[in-house]
Amino acid sequence: MNTIFRKGMLSVAGLAFAGGVFAGPIVAHANPVDAKPVAVAVQSDAPKPQGDQSHIALNDEQTANVKAIIAATKKAGLPERAAVISIATSLQESKLENLGHLGDANDHDSLGLFQQRPSSGWGTPEQITNPEYSTTAFLKGLKQVDGWQDMPLTDAAQTVQVSAYPDAYAQWEQQATDLVAQHWNS
Repeated sequence: MNTIFRKGMLSVAGLAFAGGVFAGPIVAHANPVDAKPVAVAVQSDAPKPQGDQSHIALNDEQTANVKAIIAATKKAGLPERAAVISIATSLQESKLENLGHLGDANDHDSLGLFQQRPSSGWGTPEQITNPEYSTTAFLKGLKQVDGWQDMPLTDAAQTVQVSAYPDAYAQWEQQATDLVAQHWNS
């Protein structure tokens, strides 16, 4: 089960339990004057998304690309955090659309889910527009980043992508996390 999701659910369950154990008896059996508030501290080590978050509705093609990224991440033997970083990166680069050559609107020769460039050694146009290949190429770069598991998502993505907008990846972290939680075990 997704570690972030599991910890979140355990936190919610803990609050519900604490509320039932402490508030239930107080409300049901105690004189309101004798009731004392109970504080419950919940701490999570899950990374918190940085800055304002963006969200887009996904169509069937984009959802299929989410599933392809997750499958490639699992095939590479990497954890859910790698899928979150990959999906957030693809949300920023292509809105999870497997983009071909866009003519005059193209950013150099960037293609695919991650806007990878054949001229920069990412692969052939055919390879880069294959979701499994492009994800595997991105993950290969991610694995070369020391400490990627613990660094802010935008830093990990930027180290691989070398974007002109290094902080732009952060805005997609919550949606990427939610998508991985939804599709990791499906």
